[in-house]
Amino acid sequence: MRLVTPGDSAPASVNKYLLPHENQVITVRRHPAVLMVPVGLVLGGLIAAGVLSNAVNKTMGWVWWGWLILLAWFVWRVAEWSVDYFVITNQRMLLTTGLVTRKVAMMPLAKVTDMSFKRTIAGRMLGYGEFVLESAGQDQALSTVEYLPYPEQLYLEVCEMIFPNKNPSADD
Repeated sequence: MRLVTPGDSAPASVNKYLLPHENQVITVRRHPAVLMVPVGLVLGGLIAAGVLSNAVNKTMGWVWWGWLILLAWFVWRVAEWSVDYFVITNQRMLLTTGLVTRKVAMMPLAKVTDMSFKRTIAGRMLGYGEFVLESAGQDQALSTVEYLPYPEQLYLEVCEMIFPNKNPSADD
């Protein structure tokens, strides 16, 4: 998790979507576990291409071309992951996704009526989780955010922002 200090700024790909009066609180990239399936496919494709090339005596150039296409797809997925951010400001939550077609989903903090997170077994082992956001009214653009790192810490930080302590004790 990367807490943004007042002098710091979000990446340029995110900063242009922030309002001048907003203060960034948290900016995180999705967990690298989002790339598990692409990594598995690329490695599986490499093994399959190697086995097919050795098993058949004929020239199997098309197998390696297929694997290169799979590798290019993997590089594209990594590039997309590198520009996807979940940003929490003092007023709203934003999820920016996409490399060519940019999508910005947002929900005002004031509209969040309920928030939970879930963690699968893989999520607990690798350190990621999913936020589930609910609000009053119609469907929102931002209802789930998958593959978030440090979900417990993020959950507590966001809950503190949504539901601040209105009656602080003398110890605070």
